[in-house]
Amino acid sequence: MNIGVVCYPTYGGSGVVATELGKALAKKGHRIHFMAYSQPFRLNVFSENIFYHEVSVNDYPLFEYQPYESVLASKIVDVAVYEKLDLLHVHYAIPHASVAYTAQQILKSKKIHLPYVTTLHGTDITLVGRDPSFEPVIRFSLNCSNAITSVSENLKKETLSTFKIDNKIDVIPNFINMEEYVRPHTDCSRRRYAPNGEKVMVHVSNFRKVKRVEDVLYVFDKVRKQIPCKLILVGDGPERPAIEKLCRELDTCNDIINLGKITNPIEVLSISDLFILPSETESFGLSALEAMAMKVPVISTNSGGLPEVNIHGKTGFLSNVGDVEDMAANALKILSDDNMLANFREQAFAHARLFDINAILPQYEKLYRRLVSEAQ
Repeated sequence: MNIGVVCYPTYGGSGVVATELGKALAKKGHRIHFMAYSQPFRLNVFSENIFYHEVSVNDYPLFEYQPYESVLASKIVDVAVYEKLDLLHVHYAIPHASVAYTAQQILKSKKIHLPYVTTLHGTDITLVGRDPSFEPVIRFSLNCSNAITSVSENLKKETLSTFKIDNKIDVIPNFINMEEYVRPHTDCSRRRYAPNGEKVMVHVSNFRKVKRVEDVLYVFDKVRKQIPCKLILVGDGPERPAIEKLCRELDTCNDIINLGKITNPIEVLSISDLFILPSETESFGLSALEAMAMKVPVISTNSGGLPEVNIHGKTGFLSNVGDVEDMAANALKILSDDNMLANFREQAFAHARLFDINAILPQYEKLYRRLVSEAQ
C-alpha cells in the first residue's frame, strides 16, 4: 500500500509512534510518505520505501498567524494525486483530523477517494481538546474520519465522554520494537554517573506541567535520605527553570544529572534501576514502556492509561497523583531489596514484550486493508 502519514516531528509520544509505525510498515514493503513541517526526529533511516515531504509555509506579512493547515491540506492533496496514496493516517487530532477531512473533500472533486485514519494520542483530547473553542471542529472531523484509533482504553473512554462522538473508536496500544531494546555493556557508563555504586533513578519527559517533574525531585529527595542514590533527568521544556531552582532549594543538585534532550534514551535506561513518572495524566505512558523494555521497573501515578502499562506490584507500583510519600515508599521498597529489584526487572521486561511492534503492526494493517477495500 501507499500510505500517507501526517504527524508532529517534535519530541513527544505521538511523533515517535507515528515515525516508528511508518518505519515498520516500510520494512514490510509498504511505501510510506511522511508529511510534516520538519523531518521527524526519529526518521533517521535510509529506506527505499520511506519518503519525506516537507510542508513549508511562506512568511506573508498579511498573516499574523501563518496558515499551516491550508498548506498542509494542499500538500496532502499533491502527494495523494502524484504518489497515488491508498490511505492517509494522521496522528494527533488537532489540527490533523480537520486538515485530513479538508484534503479528502478536495480529492473527491478530482474523483479520488482517500480514506483517513485519525489516531488519538492523549493531550489532543485530554488537554488541548478540552478547550471549548476546538470542540465543534474536533467532534466533526472525528465523526468524519473513516476510522479512529486510540492508544489506550482510558483515552477511548475520555474521548467518548468529552466529545460524545458517534464514530467507533478502536484501541490499538502504543508499541516498541523490542529488538532495539538490548542492554549494552554498561559498567563504565554507570560508574560515570554513580561512581560509588549508588542506585540510579531516571525520569524522561518534555518537562511540561502535566508531567509534575517537581514531584520527581521530592520523591528523589526522600529516597536519597535513606539510601545512596542518583537521579538522571532526560528532556527539556517550560518547567526546567523551576526544576533547577527546586533542586537548589532541596540541596540535591550534586546528586542530579540533567542531560537535556536525547533522541533515544536507551543507553540512559540501561544504567538505571528505577523509572519515575508522576504525571497528572498519561494517555498511555510510552516512556514507562520504554523503561520496562530495558528491564527498569516503574514508579508512576495511577492516572489515565498508566495502569494499562504499569501493573501494580508486578512491573512497579502505582500511586495517587501528588502522593510523593507513597511514591517514595514504593521506590525504597524496590531499591532496598536487590532480590525484589531483580524480580521486578524481569516482570517489567516480560510485560513490555506484549507491546512489541510485531504484535501491534498487524492490527494497523488489518484496519488499513479494510478501509482501502471499502474505498474501492
